[in-house]
Amino acid sequence: MKKIISFTLLVLALLSTGCTQEQQNQMSRGIQNWTGTNGVMDVYAGEKLVTRFIKVDKMTTGVGRSDGQQRAYRYSYGFLDENQNYKVDEGEKKVYFEVSDYTNYIFYENPHF
Repeated sequence: MKKIISFTLLVLALLSTGCTQEQQNQMSRGIQNWTGTNGVMDVYAGEKLVTRFIKVDKMTTGVGRSDGQQRAYRYSYGFLDENQNYKVDEGEKKVYFEVSDYTNYIFYENPHF
């Protein structure tokens, strides 16, 4: 199984050398979506952690419908971790959220999974 994965990654790497940066990014996002992620987004107010979202699959940059230009925000879905323990507890629901380019946040893989 490891040989198949290694071979697949090698083929993708070779194919990506002839692609533009945006095409490479799209391929990377497709692979990431296929393999899945377990992201955490921490939102800070100054030095204080104020909100944590867990089980975030990916962050998407907003794009204008009429002009196709990227917007100054990102959005996703995740569970609002109200007690900030990295676990989905009873009553914690999956929510849609947005963060602007001016929001202090960190997005990372859940270290406690």
